[in-house]
Amino acid sequence: MRIATWNVNSITARLPRLLAWLESSGTDVLCLQEAKTTAEQFPTDELTKLGYESAVHATGRWNGVAVISRSGLEDVVKGLPGDPGYDGVQEPRAIAATCGPVRVWSVYVPNGREVDHPHFAYKLQWIEALKAAVAGDAGGSRPFAVLGDYNIAPTDDDVYDIAAFEGSTHITPAERAALTELREAGLADVVPRPLKYDHPYTYWDYRQLCFPKNRGMRIDLVYGNQPFTKAVTDAYVDREERKGKGASDHAPVVVDVDV
Repeated sequence: MRIATWNVNSITARLPRLLAWLESSGTDVLCLQEAKTTAEQFPTDELTKLGYESAVHATGRWNGVAVISRSGLEDVVKGLPGDPGYDGVQEPRAIAATCGPVRVWSVYVPNGREVDHPHFAYKLQWIEALKAAVAGDAGGSRPFAVLGDYNIAPTDDDVYDIAAFEGSTHITPAERAALTELREAGLADVVPRPLKYDHPYTYWDYRQLCFPKNRGMRIDLVYGNQPFTKAVTDAYVDREERKGKGASDHAPVVVDVDV
């Protein structure tokens, strides 16, 4: 079974690439983030023609998540139970579904903006709520994973130059501690192999030639419970999909599991 996560940075802008990639990659389940569309505008019909069902939690603007599956789609949960919300709004940042033998969450963790910004406190509170929401499945016997754009680089090696990020979000001790606490619910980091260079970065800014210069970050993560991680046969960053005109600034992370 092939499971992937991808921040597409607007499914409308990326639709031709997404459809072509689903066909060429043989992906069974895709956890998608930053749909930037409403649930009504989501390209369900186009995906159905390829044999995929879609579960969507999206209201437009800059977020929105989905699970796209050709392996079944059951027990969908839209939204994070206990979501702290931001400015009184619970944003569409999490969706769960059971796809055949595997249960997944697709998550888009808040960015945090700046360390002293209220959005940063919201980010930490949101991850705490995520831990509570996934604890039961994380400790269960069914293969289970939380995949998505975490907006956190777990270690210094997960950014191209740690000095370049001094004083900014994504690398702070508080954010990394929140990830550690999430893993303590019974999850482990499935670290993918890079298709090029030494580090499996998943995101490269559009600006300053970051992609050609490989100035990247590993912020798209796959956290699986023991039954999931034991079943992993391969994991890689599909860096090729970051290339060319009209690419997202994130590359898909692909995980093969024998379940």
